[in-house]
Amino acid sequence: MNIQRLKTWFLLAGLMLPALSTAQTEPPPPPEEVFHYVVFDAGDALEIDWAVDDGYYMYRDWFGFETDADGIRLGEPEMPEGQVYEDEFLGEQVIYRRNFLIRIPYTSTGDRPTKLDLVIESRGCSDGGFCYMPTTWTETVALEPAKPKLSLSGLAGSGPTLVTGSNDFPPQEEVFIPSVSAVDGNTVEIDIRIEPGYYIYKDKIAVRALSDAAEAGRPDLPDGKMKFDEYFGEQEVYLSDVRWRQSIARATPEAMSLDIELDYQGCADGGICYMPKTTSFTVSLPEATAVTALSGIAGGGSSGGAPVVSEQGRLAQIITGSSLWVAAGVFFLAGLGLAFTPCVLPMVPILSGIIAGEGDDVSPLRGFTLALSYVMGMAIVYTLAGVVAASAGANLQAIFNQPWVLLIFSGLFVVLALSMFGVFELQMPSSIQSRLSTMSGNQKSGTMVGAFVMGAISSLVVTACVAPALIAALTVMAQTGDMVRGGAALFAMSLGMGAPLLAVGAAQGKLLPRVGPWMVAVKGAFGFMMLGLAIWMLSRMLPGIVTMSLWALLAIMIGVFLGGLTTLGTDSTTGQKLGKGFGVVSLVYGLAMFVGVLAGGSNPLKPLEALTVTRSADGGAEVVNAHDMFKRIKTSADLDREVAAAAASGKSALLDFYADWCVSCKEMEAFTFPAPEVRAALSNTVMLQADVTANDELDKELLDRFGVFGPPTIIFFGTDGQQRHGYEVVGYMKARDFAAHVNEAFAPTAMAADADQP
Repeated sequence: MNIQRLKTWFLLAGLMLPALSTAQTEPPPPPEEVFHYVVFDAGDALEIDWAVDDGYYMYRDWFGFETDADGIRLGEPEMPEGQVYEDEFLGEQVIYRRNFLIRIPYTSTGDRPTKLDLVIESRGCSDGGFCYMPTTWTETVALEPAKPKLSLSGLAGSGPTLVTGSNDFPPQEEVFIPSVSAVDGNTVEIDIRIEPGYYIYKDKIAVRALSDAAEAGRPDLPDGKMKFDEYFGEQEVYLSDVRWRQSIARATPEAMSLDIELDYQGCADGGICYMPKTTSFTVSLPEATAVTALSGIAGGGSSGGAPVVSEQGRLAQIITGSSLWVAAGVFFLAGLGLAFTPCVLPMVPILSGIIAGEGDDVSPLRGFTLALSYVMGMAIVYTLAGVVAASAGANLQAIFNQPWVLLIFSGLFVVLALSMFGVFELQMPSSIQSRLSTMSGNQKSGTMVGAFVMGAISSLVVTACVAPALIAALTVMAQTGDMVRGGAALFAMSLGMGAPLLAVGAAQGKLLPRVGPWMVAVKGAFGFMMLGLAIWMLSRMLPGIVTMSLWALLAIMIGVFLGGLTTLGTDSTTGQKLGKGFGVVSLVYGLAMFVGVLAGGSNPLKPLEALTVTRSADGGAEVVNAHDMFKRIKTSADLDREVAAAAASGKSALLDFYADWCVSCKEMEAFTFPAPEVRAALSNTVMLQADVTANDELDKELLDRFGVFGPPTIIFFGTDGQQRHGYEVVGYMKARDFAAHVNEAFAPTAMAADADQP
């Protein structure tokens, strides 16, 4: 340890005394239980593979390496990039979390020893504020005999691999000879012939189906032999020919020609390992005996354990693998859960306005009937739109969120609001009413038809959000072509979303005032609800600052309507006093939003957020603009480049599909991504975002690559650069749940289980 580092150590020790005196009574774990490492000799370098427990980190500049072995000279350590961290004692530092690799080149200056003692100096801390004393470990490392013409390479996430530039060994195509043949429409047989004196690693075998209509399951590999490998330790290998049957999931039953990729890696008993090999085959599959939804399958791999399946994948399996009644029941319950989300709640004021427009003689039965007509209009049109979109491969959200569509329907809600305010009487033409009256004998059939039409129009509101149940239904229809099962599930989900509206209809028929001035007040309230719905729809296309200005104007109008500026006399009723109180609150809130707009704010739920001072070194509140947390990408090439760069830096990656018209996307940016627990979970993650607002050809290509039907959809990539299949997030997720999901997706066990998936 040099003098400068010694001085720094004494300084830190003095600074930490107050912190240590107030620390928790339970002692922290010893450093060897938090910071783990394994040292390998790679022939020309020592490689130290570190694993740091969650909630701890290590300083890059505190690493030091020494040896007193004769004939060995250590070179400059090759350190990974790490993460920039603002340390309260040392200032800006570079730290390492979780897994990272340090490589120390060395040269032999004389007789090469068989082993050496490596002295490792390091220091780490916990996120809770406790820092360990500088730690020194001594590790005895067995050195490999010198081998000519050998160079070091590496496999991401799987340790070192040696390759040879010598011609003493035949090419691997001559010692590992694979072949593939079809057994039936859902099964192929794969055989790898292995020449004597060579072997293949079991955990390096992986199979991929290169088709949108088929996907390979996990290889059903036979047991191998345990062998101590000088580079990988104890490994299960195949010393002779290996053969297994590989299941193939099919989205369509028709006979097809399928391209299959086979990954494997093998070595020779003589001490060299070949580079990983990928071989392609084309096999003709007969008609399939079974079809399934491919989204429900986590791709092939060789690791043990059940594959992780996303929520939308499990729902897709219910549609294809259960009876039609069971699937309908499950999706009805899923729709019932969606009924209380911001995407469905705006339909309440629409239905309420229809019932309020009936006048003073609305019975519970009449309210229920109007609600049923409204719900059926919404469910039928929503289902038909989903079926058409799935069969055509269209993005339902993008279609119904075009600016001209939003303007038309926002204008319609403004017209309905003006009708509630009594500006004019909105009713169907008398000629149409007369015809409907003649047909049914009910003078109010026109209102029933109007409720159905308004329900059909309101289905546009529901398209603002994407949910796992919707994606599951669209996936089944798009991949299997089963429009009956997929459409039935979508219709059942629509009925579930509309079920609470039936209760609203019946209750309003009973609770709405029959006569008197209260009816005017109630209609006015519904009018303001309609205006709020129009602003909510326009928020998908307007800048945030404009939307917040409209909300501020609406809040002030409501405050005036409730009597916030009215002077009350001594004979004022309790209702008038309550109205004035709520009116004053609404006026203050509206003015606060206007102040926030002038300060550059755009979040109506946090109107004065823009006035908050950003956290400084001595504390203060922190403003997090989630939109600035992401790096934008546009194409698949952009994504591959950024994911590869993240993996090279030892970081995971996240891809967020976003659109300006996506309501749930804005919810995620307002409430989920800025949360401290989410930011902590993503501290070692590169956050990428694909803005698919335009829905152009490049956007569609990127959406199709992952089978994404609309935003928000979030894809995860591990530190090895591979997608974490089964961990996709569709729709809005609360901060606490999302943080737990991120930790699970990036957990070492999840990465190991998914390492061989395509």
